[in-house]
Amino acid sequence: MTRSPFAMYGRELGALALALLWCVPFYYLAIVSLKPTTEIFADPVGFPDRLEFANYAEAWAGTMGVSLGKAMLNSLIVTVGSVLSVILIGSVTAYVIARNGRRMGTLMYFFFVAGIILPHQLSVVPLYSAMRQIGLVGNHLGLIVLYSGLMTPMSVFLYSGFVRTLPADYEEAAEVDGASRGRIFRMVIFPLLAPVTGTVAVMVGMVVWNDFFIQLIFLSGSPAQTLPVAIYGFVGEFSARWNLVFAAVFVSIAPILAFYLFAQRQLIQGFTGGIK
Repeated sequence: MTRSPFAMYGRELGALALALLWCVPFYYLAIVSLKPTTEIFADPVGFPDRLEFANYAEAWAGTMGVSLGKAMLNSLIVTVGSVLSVILIGSVTAYVIARNGRRMGTLMYFFFVAGIILPHQLSVVPLYSAMRQIGLVGNHLGLIVLYSGLMTPMSVFLYSGFVRTLPADYEEAAEVDGASRGRIFRMVIFPLLAPVTGTVAVMVGMVVWNDFFIQLIFLSGSPAQTLPVAIYGFVGEFSARWNLVFAAVFVSIAPILAFYLFAQRQLIQGFTGGIK
């Protein structure tokens, strides 16, 4: 059967229309961030008569004693620390679960899956009380530990499905050569997990970078404020100057958007699973 060129062109035009629709919020975000204050309400969707790049400089200076540069560094520390921790804990745990065919391995797997289903908002109050008692509120380490616990179930779920697709021949050959179980995982298994590791890194990175609720509760008022918390304070002070608010938002989404575009291939490969 031959495909109609009109149907193919129609699908391409439809995909192009959806792509343009997806770009509309970014266009609006960019033009408002570059508008003078007098033009925002007079013509909110039109292109500005004069580009005010000074809005970005003023937004970068920040508010409430926390600059966007310091907040971005805090977000980077928390995000990178959380991603590395989740990858390490999730990959090792999933490998043990996937290679354990007994009932205990199955129970452990469903135990972690239950962690994905249960909303973490229900445990915020006891978590805050416990972490405050051990000095993990208002600092980077506490937030990294918290996100590691919240995101590990998801990483175990993804890693487990991927490890089950790996043939055991690689491990058996390494065992014959005298390699220990830890060295087998480090030198043989973990390199094969590169696609799903990219998926976990993208998903955890986007969640941690953009999360507001947890960071507001555990970092509000501390020098370790991240970008979402800093922008929240920015909106409170400059509630009528939306050009500064939009400039701050544009600065905050640029790094994670670039990271997503760079790693989107690994994200897709991790969901498809398996190796060739």
